[in-house]
Amino acid sequence: MNQGNYLNITQQLPQGAKILFATFPADGHFNPLTGLAVHLKDQGYDVRWYTSKTYQAKLQKLAIPFYPFDKALEITGDNVDAILPERKQKKSPVAKLNFDIINVFINRGPEYYQDLKAIHQDFAFDLLVADIMFTGIPFVSDLMGIPVVGVGIVPVTKTSKDLPPAGLGMTPSTNIFGRLKQGLLRFVAGNILFAKSNKAMRQVLGGYGIESQTASVFDLMPEKCKLILQTGTPGFEYKRSDFDPKYKYVGPLLPYSVKKAGARWFNEKLTQYKKTVLVTQGTVEKDNSKLLVPTLEALRNTDCLVVVTTGGSDTEKLRRQYGASNVIIEDYIPFDDVMPYADVYVTNGGMGGVQLSIQNNLPMVVAGVHEGKNEICARVGYFHLGINLKTERPSPEQIRKAVEQVVSTPLYKKNVVALSKEFSRYRPNEISERYVRSLLPHTAVLQHERELAESIY
Repeated sequence: MNQGNYLNITQQLPQGAKILFATFPADGHFNPLTGLAVHLKDQGYDVRWYTSKTYQAKLQKLAIPFYPFDKALEITGDNVDAILPERKQKKSPVAKLNFDIINVFINRGPEYYQDLKAIHQDFAFDLLVADIMFTGIPFVSDLMGIPVVGVGIVPVTKTSKDLPPAGLGMTPSTNIFGRLKQGLLRFVAGNILFAKSNKAMRQVLGGYGIESQTASVFDLMPEKCKLILQTGTPGFEYKRSDFDPKYKYVGPLLPYSVKKAGARWFNEKLTQYKKTVLVTQGTVEKDNSKLLVPTLEALRNTDCLVVVTTGGSDTEKLRRQYGASNVIIEDYIPFDDVMPYADVYVTNGGMGGVQLSIQNNLPMVVAGVHEGKNEICARVGYFHLGINLKTERPSPEQIRKAVEQVVSTPLYKKNVVALSKEFSRYRPNEISERYVRSLLPHTAVLQHERELAESIY
């Protein structure tokens, strides 16, 4: 067969294989799914995406057709405080989390459902692939009768009899007193701390006749998914005897990227210092006083090189304020370019950055609380991959001591290297595709056609 026949075969693959991606509009929800979406598209599946118009340009670059929010309120990671100004009044982590669960997530579910029904008239998708916090999931699974694959973009939050409740950033205990405490905390979390969220969930679902076997908002999405592609590996998750078999570890799901030919990012200072500290707050957190400023205060004019990525927030201002010779401040730096030179990664605990740090054998100092980062930071500390400062506003002294401890303690580096080796045994996109394919109609035909297409080479 010639090349032309190969192209014809791949063009047949989308028949009966229409996949709609759907994500809450925040980078930490959208970006981790892009690599898988492009992979599936390249394999011949008809892949399209439903999310906020803020991601339209990115999807155009990926050549993935886009469906914007219509009925759904455009709440994104950048405008949430402007649209919901009362959110700023929620000072405690639990109060803020309850507010977000109800207003940012639960109340958007019916709006997503209205949009998804309209999309289905134009694109009769066979499968929905959604980040595990996308609250359109129960509407698609129960009311539209379409299977859903969830993507675990954060550590596993499902309730376990062996663990403290999710959302509090607590680590597990195995002794009798610790287990009793965890049981009590699970009761308190379900009936007091997150009672408002759980009640709101029941009211919204009940209004549409959707039944649930769980009383916890943290367990709803896993219940309604056929399976969950969990980013990461078992070595970055607490052990539990009641682990839900729906969860399938697939390795680190990271954003799609193209390896550009030519020069990589480099600064000659990277070779002039014995120790290099990389610090970032990601792209969502705009308040540089939380982590960037105290890290600069702690380490400027020392024998460490401090490399700061601001995400484009007040970069010039920081440069004027911190012009020491041992400081580099940039809007963005490709982490794969700079992490091999670093000795410590100081971060507020975004899942993508933490996984990249592990892949690059780089121990961490983590300081994050909100948006679920406390659960990620807790695991960094629990598995001795670095030090968890358990605050989003560490002092310069806390950061200085933590950096010194990580640098001087080989255990952190040893554990990160071991987990990095575990990561390397996974091929996330290929593993994920096998699970996705198992839920699609005409699976046998699709598999046969792909094998035939591949045999041409």
